[in-house]
Amino acid sequence: MVLWHPLKTAIERSPSGNKKINAAPPLILCCSFLILIALGALALKLPFATNEPISWIQSAFTATSAVTVTGLVVVDTGSAFTPFGQGVIALLIQLGGLGLMTFAVVTLLALGNKVGFIQKTVTKAAFNQTDTSTLLSTAKSVLLFAIIVESLGVVILTLYWLPELGLQTGFFQALFYTISAFNNAGFALSPDSLMQYVDDPVINFTITGLFIIGGLGFTVLMDVYKAKRWAALSTYSKLMLLSTAIINIVALVLIYVIEYDNPKTLQPLSEAGKWLAAWFQAVTPRTAGFNTIAIEELRNASSALIMMLMFIGGGSLSTASGIKVVTFVVLILATYSYLRRDKGVTVLRREIDKEAVYKALALTLVSAGITWLAIFTLLIVEDAPFLDVAFEAVSALGTVGLSRGLTASLSPLGEFIIMFLMFMGRIGPLTIAYFLASPRCRKLRYPSAPLSIG
Repeated sequence: MVLWHPLKTAIERSPSGNKKINAAPPLILCCSFLILIALGALALKLPFATNEPISWIQSAFTATSAVTVTGLVVVDTGSAFTPFGQGVIALLIQLGGLGLMTFAVVTLLALGNKVGFIQKTVTKAAFNQTDTSTLLSTAKSVLLFAIIVESLGVVILTLYWLPELGLQTGFFQALFYTISAFNNAGFALSPDSLMQYVDDPVINFTITGLFIIGGLGFTVLMDVYKAKRWAALSTYSKLMLLSTAIINIVALVLIYVIEYDNPKTLQPLSEAGKWLAAWFQAVTPRTAGFNTIAIEELRNASSALIMMLMFIGGGSLSTASGIKVVTFVVLILATYSYLRRDKGVTVLRREIDKEAVYKALALTLVSAGITWLAIFTLLIVEDAPFLDVAFEAVSALGTVGLSRGLTASLSPLGEFIIMFLMFMGRIGPLTIAYFLASPRCRKLRYPSAPLSIG
């Protein structure tokens, strides 16, 4: 038996004599995103893509931020880029958000080609699924659902901006913001994001609705569509919906209480405006990146809360990143079960598989380790406050896009570090771990050794 090394890329000949590349799924996935980033950077460097020339690193940073649906920017999207350049950014967001594999599978099906084992395996890695048989239907459902939701968002926002901006400009702005919101990107055409709409219910609920739907995960949304009732939902869907609701409500109340009398954030607003602003800031870290109040003016407690929310992220098979909501919940449940000396980890009258617990622990540890290393490195190369640096690093790895104002003043080395974090956050720390580790099959087991923990 030959083991498949994740780093190994072999060129073999098929029975027909044609060369066939045999590569690990994470490697194909990484290369796909890197190629898209490179093409995007080249397109954004075209003379008619910008109003004024930008550097190669600025172009690469913008392309990386768009493909990884982060939203961190080193140049203002609205003023630095022409409508063509903004269209390129929107296209990169769409491709990166929904996933290259979705488009690849649907394109192959449209051309009448069969999707082979390698393509299915790559798509499974991109979708974070275990059942290969449902991947094709999942890919088509993802694309169809995205078209329906984004079309609805474009219609609402076009009608809203029509009196102010006219049909052409209003439609383009509605399309850009819809794509950016649904894909949890956070790119905006205004340097202050959505601060001018801080107490506008239409913008607040439309934008948050788009990125919450995109961040829940298509598995949950399709399950809700098929089940029609709570009892018929899968355990994962129930856990995801309950956890999302609880986290959002807790974050809403905490931000409202902490920032209520802050003269630079909520205090000047009406009571309704305070709740709208608190709601927006409570849900945007999961991982949208828009803001309606100045992030750098938030109190330290609010910044710490938002960092935690950015680290958690959204749902699996979604446009959001982070360690994922269910991962966070599984770790809490596993800790609680251990403290109670339970034999297994249970939730909603179901026992969680040990493999899921190990995966949650590994993903969290890898993410925390990468975040700490990035913060440490950024503190060496950047002359900035610790909170600003830590906030930037967590935002980049969570592909959120919120910033306390550090992004625009980053050194070239700092920009490369943030680009690396955004890339890592998008393709998934576990994918990187699988990409670097050799699979081993052990037939020999050793005697257990008691260790002192804690």
